[in-house]
Amino acid sequence: MGRVRWWLPALLVVLWLAIGGIGGPFAGKLSDVATNDNAAFLPESAEATEVEHLQRQFSDEQVFPAVVVAERASGITEDDLRFLAERGVALAEVDGVAGQASPPAKSEDEQAAQFVVPIAGDGGEPDKVVSEVRDELAAGAPAGLTVLVTGPAGQIADLVVAFGGIDGLLLLVAGLVVVVILIVVYRSPLLPLLVLVSAVFALGVAAFVVYQLADHDVLKLNGQSQGILFILVFGAATDYALLMVSRFREELRDTDDRFTAIRTAWRATLEPIAASAGTVVIGLLCLLFSDLRSNQGLGPVAAIGIGAALIASLTFLPATLALVGRAAFWPFLPKHGSEKPEHRGLWGWIARHVGARPRLIWIVTTIVLLAGVAFVPQLKASGTAQSDIFLTEVDSVRGQDVLSAHFPGGSGSPTVIIAKSAQAQQVAQAAEVDGVANVRPAGEKNGLVLMQATLDDPADSEAALSTVERMRAAVHAVPDADAHVGGQTAIQLDVQTASQHDRTLIIPIVLVVIFLVLALLLRALLAPLLLIATVVLSFGATMGVSALVFNHLFGFPGADPAIPLFGFIFLVALGIDYNIFLMTRVREEALESGTRKGTLRGLAVTGGVITSAGVVLAATFAALAVIPVLFLAQIAFIVAFGVLLDTIIVRSLLVPALTIDIGRRIWWPAKLSRRAPSES
Repeated sequence: MGRVRWWLPALLVVLWLAIGGIGGPFAGKLSDVATNDNAAFLPESAEATEVEHLQRQFSDEQVFPAVVVAERASGITEDDLRFLAERGVALAEVDGVAGQASPPAKSEDEQAAQFVVPIAGDGGEPDKVVSEVRDELAAGAPAGLTVLVTGPAGQIADLVVAFGGIDGLLLLVAGLVVVVILIVVYRSPLLPLLVLVSAVFALGVAAFVVYQLADHDVLKLNGQSQGILFILVFGAATDYALLMVSRFREELRDTDDRFTAIRTAWRATLEPIAASAGTVVIGLLCLLFSDLRSNQGLGPVAAIGIGAALIASLTFLPATLALVGRAAFWPFLPKHGSEKPEHRGLWGWIARHVGARPRLIWIVTTIVLLAGVAFVPQLKASGTAQSDIFLTEVDSVRGQDVLSAHFPGGSGSPTVIIAKSAQAQQVAQAAEVDGVANVRPAGEKNGLVLMQATLDDPADSEAALSTVERMRAAVHAVPDADAHVGGQTAIQLDVQTASQHDRTLIIPIVLVVIFLVLALLLRALLAPLLLIATVVLSFGATMGVSALVFNHLFGFPGADPAIPLFGFIFLVALGIDYNIFLMTRVREEALESGTRKGTLRGLAVTGGVITSAGVVLAATFAALAVIPVLFLAQIAFIVAFGVLLDTIIVRSLLVPALTIDIGRRIWWPAKLSRRAPSES
């Protein structure tokens, strides 16, 4: 029997070493199967998607326009135009450039010139092609001439560069954060290493599975999903590890045998960890109801990450703890029979004060959270220009600014109109709504005509989106034309519309799903309702505070319509996690000593570990801010702040105070075991 107790953990560790060796390298390969083009994530039903399909009748390949814009404050010279024309011809020889560039065109004020280079999109790497184009243009440029590459291809290239730090910098920052926090919490050099290795192995498994699925087009992966995957795996694996390690240390004080201690700890934490992971996974999979294929991809990607973190935390980590035993906590070893520190520490003090005035505490905390909710209307989540998504200065944004200053804003990124040829003239006239500089024919085939409309405003601006909405209404009204409007601006508009639809549909689904999971876990109906209500209240307060911070502290231009949905998915699912950790322990204690004493004891013994878990998760999500992309920076703040709010206010004060004030009715319609004493 003794040998079995040794060999089983040892076998698990060896197995995980092999798994890590196989899966680990794939974490650095995910960028190879990631796509960062908005058009790839639109639903098939979107009008812009239909236009893309129809465009294939006019061209055999997908093309991203790269707009080359040159500026000289004193005026474009003949030498400048000659240089641009020569470079335009030479660029046709660059691998990945799909044909000849257009001739350079000088602006009316003669201070700028621009031409368009077609970049192949099908099966190519437009980011690398744009990089080579930029290098070619920089070589030998006349002194004083600023040459920039913008347009859809330029934006894709800059996004790839922005997400380039995911494989290295993000992992490094997240790993350092986890190690530092764990050293502070456990004051042990070995334990943080074991937890970190567990998280790394989980990431390797998740990366391997996601890579295979993305490579075979089973799901869509982009830079945002990739960054969230890394952070979720690190955060979740560390959270689950903290719960396991805390219970293991607790059991080591009750028994001299480390194998008995880890077995008891594993059994005690299996239910809350599995329920927590299951809640997050199910909540994330609700994204499959999304219209956007990017969201449909994120759901399974993140769910795979949580699943990998769960498996590693329930197998590799307990195996290593069994082998290492008390030495994992060196130099502060938990001794058999030693006093448990929970009740005489900070959390014992908090538990006593919550127990003294529960009604006052839940009323005050509710008022504080409602004060945050009051600022939710200030959240500007109607969408932003594509150029606003970068938090650092990039060529595509600088180029768009130059382009807008000297040419109609939509130059180089025309809006595409496809209609029946017989109604071409009527459609062209209808398309010339306010905000359209010109409409010109660009091809005719199979009874269809393709037209291109140049907008007055930058193609990614809010004004351009409004223009496309007016244009669609106008051309749709032309009888028998079957007109459709697409192009980059229309793609952005359809993405925003789909995001708003997703928010309305998915949030209620997530609430129902989480309620069902909690009802099964707690064997009650009232407790799940209260827990969900507290987390939703916390989410509202977080979004209100985020609105103030984004508008007045960071000066962000706005937010993507998907921000509230993503914030809700992560905060409600992860916030429920901490309530699950607390309330499963409260229920366990209440079966022995009643709801009031069980709540106070549950709060005291789990307070430290849950707070540590919240701090780790908040810090790892905050690490997303190292990627200079607006969406990720906003998600980083929302989740980090929201998790801390859940951990410190909701789980520590509001939930236990409500539980004590309501008493045993909290478990309605279930009843506590007869082992519990009667309660008033």
